[in-house]
Amino acid sequence: MAPCSFRTGWAGRSMTRTPRSIADYDAIFNPIRKSREEKSGKQLGDPRKTERAMLAAITAEHPPAHLVLGSDSLGLERGKLSAFADEIRAWETVTVSTDG
Repeated sequence: MAPCSFRTGWAGRSMTRTPRSIADYDAIFNPIRKSREEKSGKQLGDPRKTERAMLAAITAEHPPAHLVLGSDSLGLERGKLSAFADEIRAWETVTVSTDG
């Protein structure tokens, strides 16, 4: 499953943060922490709609092997597939060169 970001409390009220910080990493992690806190409760994914989508997939006659949920996740997955297709094309000659 490739879920989107959901409007839950995991990045907000339920996130337990350690008081300890390593100064060498603050420049990298502080913007990430700030972004996570600012987005908390504003994510695209609706947990109730996601629940219904998951139940539909579970009870489907032919459930998907990979379930992509949410437009943000869809964009990320399409990007990965496109990059993978580009890599396959770039190395196709080497790939088929191993045939007997």
